[in-house]
Amino acid sequence: MTGCCGCCTALKPRYKRLVDSIFPDNPEDGLVKDNMQKLVYYGTSKPEKLDRIGQYLEQRLSRDVTRSRTGYVSISMEALDQLLLACHAHSNLFVESFLKMVHKTLESPEPQLQILASQSFVKFANIEEDTPSYHRSYDFFVSKFSSMCHSSAEPETTRIRIRVAGLHGLQGIVKKTVSDDLQVNIWDPVHMNKIIPSLLYSLQGCNMDNDPESPKEDESPGVVAEMVLRDLVCRATFGNITSVLKPVLQHLDYHKLWVPNKFAVKIFRILMYSVQDQYGHMVVHHLMSHLDAHNKDEPRVKAGIVDVVSETVVIAAGGSVGPSVLEVFNTLLRHLKSSVSVQTSDRQRVLDEKNFQEAVINTIGEFANNLPDYQKIEIMMFVMGKVPLLDLEEDVSSGDRKDTLLQTMLLKTMLKVATKYRTVLMINAFPPAFLDPLLRMSLAYDAGIRLIVQEILHTLLDRHDNSGKLKFVSENSDTITWIPKDIQALNLTVEKASQQDIFFIKKNGPQFYSCIYENMLQENNKVDNFEALYCTLALLSIELGGEDILVDLVRLAMGIQNISVSSDLPVTHTCAIHAIVAAYLNLIGQLSAIPNMCTHVSEIIDARKNKAPHLLPDFAFNRSNTEQSYPTSTNVKDELLFDQAVINEALTSRGYDTSTLGTPFTISRLSQSRLDEVDMAHSTSDIHSITLSIDSSSSSQTPLMGQRGQAPEDITFESLKKIITEDDVERKRSQEMKQKAILEKFQTAPFEQIVAKIDAESMVFQNKLSEILTTISDENKDNAPQHQTTAVFDMQFPDLYVY
Repeated sequence: MTGCCGCCTALKPRYKRLVDSIFPDNPEDGLVKDNMQKLVYYGTSKPEKLDRIGQYLEQRLSRDVTRSRTGYVSISMEALDQLLLACHAHSNLFVESFLKMVHKTLESPEPQLQILASQSFVKFANIEEDTPSYHRSYDFFVSKFSSMCHSSAEPETTRIRIRVAGLHGLQGIVKKTVSDDLQVNIWDPVHMNKIIPSLLYSLQGCNMDNDPESPKEDESPGVVAEMVLRDLVCRATFGNITSVLKPVLQHLDYHKLWVPNKFAVKIFRILMYSVQDQYGHMVVHHLMSHLDAHNKDEPRVKAGIVDVVSETVVIAAGGSVGPSVLEVFNTLLRHLKSSVSVQTSDRQRVLDEKNFQEAVINTIGEFANNLPDYQKIEIMMFVMGKVPLLDLEEDVSSGDRKDTLLQTMLLKTMLKVATKYRTVLMINAFPPAFLDPLLRMSLAYDAGIRLIVQEILHTLLDRHDNSGKLKFVSENSDTITWIPKDIQALNLTVEKASQQDIFFIKKNGPQFYSCIYENMLQENNKVDNFEALYCTLALLSIELGGEDILVDLVRLAMGIQNISVSSDLPVTHTCAIHAIVAAYLNLIGQLSAIPNMCTHVSEIIDARKNKAPHLLPDFAFNRSNTEQSYPTSTNVKDELLFDQAVINEALTSRGYDTSTLGTPFTISRLSQSRLDEVDMAHSTSDIHSITLSIDSSSSSQTPLMGQRGQAPEDITFESLKKIITEDDVERKRSQEMKQKAILEKFQTAPFEQIVAKIDAESMVFQNKLSEILTTISDENKDNAPQHQTTAVFDMQFPDLYVY
């Protein structure tokens, strides 16, 4: 019988005998290394036999797996691993057998065999094939390795080993397929919908930071999953980054991981640090689209998404937020507007909506922080265009409350962007398309809106961080005061303004002054409003010229003092205005170093300390005051007011032109002046009439500064007679009636009628212009020398040209 078996063994092909020789009688002895070297040599010398060797090894392994011979299975996998490494140039000849062996081993219920098969597959994945096979399918391996990542086997050590093996298997699949587009498309949603959730599940279930007894890093599923996710994302291109992001967003939705969003922030940080720089904007784009898809969800969920967007933008490079920056801002502003329009009596819902609004504003600020300065101004202009401009006299109680809330949120957004902007030149920080509506908004009825606008002005005007030293309320007058004897105690940084800044304030100063003047007269002002107005005045004098606009600033201060005396404002407002004037004159007097002016200001302040302390900031801006704290009468004695004549003389002694100081300050309504510029009623006067216009650059140096921007007026005998006989009050009333009529016309007249009128006036202008050009052309034609043209047949040609 023994001889018969020996004869049968001798009849086996050599490759089978070599394969059989590597298996010992006792599987615990392991692989027979000497015989394994013979088998490797045989395979390398006769590569055509590799296919048969693989098939035979597959048959033995299948039999051993069925019979649960774990030792022999391990020997078969080890043998095949060595053959792959030694014969990698011809691995295609038996790789199919290898994959079948791994497949069979993975199907085993034994955890040890699953881990062994995963390790073999990883070794195979690390081998670079010269001629990869394009007909292979890895569907089973994707499914199996993904399921291993969700293993719930016991004990815990075994469960962790299986999960780590599954993660390494997924990484092997990615390495094997992602580098060659002709192989199986691993980016297909069918595969990504299994791989990505498995990685996220492993990351989510691992908490190494709080568990000191957690496994080592190389054995932790969380660490391995993060490594695999980074490896996957860094290989993604523009065409397939979506295949990674969609399963991530779906996983976060399904498991409700937006509230709280700590895990979501962690995942997107991994994504942003791993994705190629040029594709970073795709992550932001998908998050914004996901936010749109959750537009009707609870505000807490939307706030969680927006917070993730904010964290993503912080990581993004300056140019990676995408080509359509305004589109991103438009999306965020649309969600902000939608949130503001929500009306509910549920306190928790109101609080959630407020948190969502704050999240949107912070995110816009983070977006702006990654943009160049010129784009930040464009963003502020873009946001300003979204602010609804209500009537300046409209009461919130009678208007639309939602519009007021929207104005507040949008202005807070602008303030957030402004904090990210670094002002160099004022003309760049305040382009006309941005400055005009901003100053108009500073006259809104709501006190909170006016305060935010002033804070925006502070942020853009302040280039030397002086605003923090100018905005405060005296809590203890012994240690801090609004009116220091020496302003050097404030440590203000003052530098000489550039020529561009001086030109800017001379051109736009009247608009600033008028808005500040009108803001002082608002009856619903609070202490915060008066503080902000003082800070704005101080920054204008510190940042924009000082001596060049000193007369204009003094004229404004005296105008504010005069209106506080003559108006019927509440006593609290009157005291606050007088306090602002005292503090401001003290500041600009010391900044300009005019001794006589400083002496006069100090004398008035000392007199107020003794006789009327309620006219100084320490009292007027004290929030603990009550109605009984104020005097019953608003009358202020002349000895407690700043004398314009004394200040005028002090300025004249230092060489200042004070010719305009005696002219009463008048308001130039920004909104009305802009409407006058739109109006075309007087823009096409007859060419024979004489017109008078006032240059804007000199408007701040003349008494006519309040008429800046008005249409030119025809000078006739009647108009000159009216100027001589009509007093200032009647002239002002007439101008206001004209302005009111123009405003009503543009508010009530149909659009077609306005267009028709402008077209008609344009035709008149064109006709006059054509008439002038025709007249000039006719005169030139009459004065031009006359040349008679000689007929060709009368011309005498040289004989050389005659045949």
